[in-house]
Amino acid sequence: MTLHVQHHISDELLLDYATGNLTEGWSIAVATHLALCPTCRNRLSFMEHTGGQLLEAADENDTPAISTDSWAAMKAKLSSEGPSRASAAKPVAAPADIPVLPEPLRSYLGGDVEALKWKSLGRGAYHILIKTGDLQSQVRLLKIPAGKPVPEHSHGGRELTLVLKGAFTDGATVFKRGDIEEADETLTHQPVATPDGDCICLAVTDAPLKFKSLLVRLVQPVLGI
Repeated sequence: MTLHVQHHISDELLLDYATGNLTEGWSIAVATHLALCPTCRNRLSFMEHTGGQLLEAADENDTPAISTDSWAAMKAKLSSEGPSRASAAKPVAAPADIPVLPEPLRSYLGGDVEALKWKSLGRGAYHILIKTGDLQSQVRLLKIPAGKPVPEHSHGGRELTLVLKGAFTDGATVFKRGDIEEADETLTHQPVATPDGDCICLAVTDAPLKFKSLLVRLVQPVLGI
């Protein structure tokens, strides 16, 4: 099996992770993506190296803290010198017996997918709510049956969706294992699992989804989505 991640974490989100400014829920999604994506691991290393240079420069100038201008300079440096998400992306061969759930996610769930106890969402879809100490987000594992759509919805905040097995389409874009999709209040969509197999994703949200269907909205409080 060859892993070729094409959809990566944004610079802003990765920078927040590098500087410790993400809460636990978002950090799980980023760390799990990093476990699958060597390109983003390289980008993170570059950020940490550049951040260290900024701290050294601040110490030499007796600057008490890193300024907003310094972080703007880091972002500019990332654009001009940092690893390119597009050019650095190369297929990575993975062993056939590699776990579906990488660390740290596997430890949160207590095992790989075959050991999990799923809760039905109806219409063949399942989920598992992942317990964290983060009161600002909800983290869950989703299983969408092959060829089936997620009900059309928009967002009350930010949503990260990381593919762990299978694939889904969102419009003309395909997201496969390791790919991550960032969504916010501006996006209304209806992802569809590809017909070749069930799609298992990690999803993190900071607000309830806004479903178009009245029926789904009625059962939403019961389902906890």
